Amino acid sequence: METTRHFVATVYVVNDGATLLHEHEKLGLWLPPGGHVDRDELPHEAARRETREETGLDVALLREHGDVTSPTVRSLPEPAHLLLEDIDVHEEGVGHQHVDFVYYGRADERDLAPDDGEQSAEAWEWVPSEQLDEKRFDADVTRLGREAISYWSSDST
Repeated sequence: METTRHFVATVYVVNDGATLLHEHEKLGLWLPPGGHVDRDELPHEAARRETREETGLDVALLREHGDVTSPTVRSLPEPAHLLLEDIDVHEEGVGHQHVDFVYYGRADERDLAPDDGEQSAEAWEWVPSEQLDEKRFDADVTRLGREAISYWSSDST
């Protein structure tokens, strides 16, 4: 079986000690904003676009600037994690995977205004670190949500 892979970008958005999650309509999982990287986009651009479309928030990303620059090279914002996620698994193998650029983002506000066609603002929930232990959240969402909250809570910028 051939495995199809798509590039996606995810952002754990943090504001005032909580991260923003919603229950994904198709998957039934609680997830942060994110989606597929378009052909003409870089991963960090997709991360910001998806966050803006799904929530209306503009975010600052962790590791905004790299240190390698020349006339033909520039650093891209580094994701906090780069994950390979099995999406479609069968007895004969994995049919579909996502290569996920996972970023940690900071929002200056909590007022949500999703684009038309996206889940409503009421579908999103600001979840503080201590509530990430609830059974509705997968272990990886709990871990990465806490990491993002911890980073932005200790960040002095």
